[in-house]
Amino acid sequence: MAITTKQFQLLTDINLVWDFLVDIYDRENGSGMPAPFFEHAIRASWMDASYSHLDRLWFDGDKVVAFVYYEAPVTDIYFAVRKGYEYLAGELTDYAVSTMPDFGGEQQFVLFNGQEFLMEAAKKLGYSQVFEYESRVFDFENELNYELPEGYHFVEPEDIDVLKLSRLCWYGFDHGGDREFADWDKYDDSNDWTPAKSHKDCVAEFMAPSPHSTHEYDVVIADENGEYVCFSGMWWIPQNKLAYMEPLCTSPEHRRKGLAAAALTKHYRRMKSLGATHMSGGGDPFYEKIGYGKGFHFSFWKKQ
Repeated sequence: MAITTKQFQLLTDINLVWDFLVDIYDRENGSGMPAPFFEHAIRASWMDASYSHLDRLWFDGDKVVAFVYYEAPVTDIYFAVRKGYEYLAGELTDYAVSTMPDFGGEQQFVLFNGQEFLMEAAKKLGYSQVFEYESRVFDFENELNYELPEGYHFVEPEDIDVLKLSRLCWYGFDHGGDREFADWDKYDDSNDWTPAKSHKDCVAEFMAPSPHSTHEYDVVIADENGEYVCFSGMWWIPQNKLAYMEPLCTSPEHRRKGLAAAALTKHYRRMKSLGATHMSGGGDPFYEKIGYGKGFHFSFWKKQ
């Protein structure tokens, strides 16, 4: 049967992409990023979804076999390929070069362990690796055991105050600088990242959550005054036995007190009881320090 293609349609294809990424996930041999990576970004205000019509799906009959897409920035191009269809590598990379966003020559391929066939195709197009890093993963055969410091408490998911969470995310992701969390309730059509956009993200996700989000497993930590100081989101993908932690932030004045480690410990205990075998993290040395190990190996390739 001939391979066919279609362009990604934001309003109709979220479930199709999710099911495909869940189906091809292979922790040991690599397969690109897990399903929440795409869905988390496509709904976020920090993500420019206006080029999502350029994302493309490849089919063998009714079965999705490949997906080429971008995240942020729009010039970062990702590939997901079902095993047995590696022979599409040249077609996928040619499509990326000819059609996916490339402004100012900034386009780069983001490739992973298990995608060596795409690396070879990229080399043929004159691309070479310019950067790499490891996004760590915690193996539940090990144990996370960091207790919540005195003076702090966990907030139950059903009691979360979205405005407090928006304020935490504004400062926790270092957007504050010399800008206070103000005018969060104003209309904002600027191109800047503002408190209004940050708050809109939080409100939208809680009022109309992403189709596969699992906010009931989020962790929020508050101080003795009730102010939110640490937030860790959680996507539970039982088919992959994966606890996908995204995002994680701590208020600047409450860092280096063990709050993030305590939040991840709560995730570990809860998600392990549900059947999870591993949990995602990030590339910061903090993760390796508390016991995270080998995870998703990002390599960035640009045309020289």
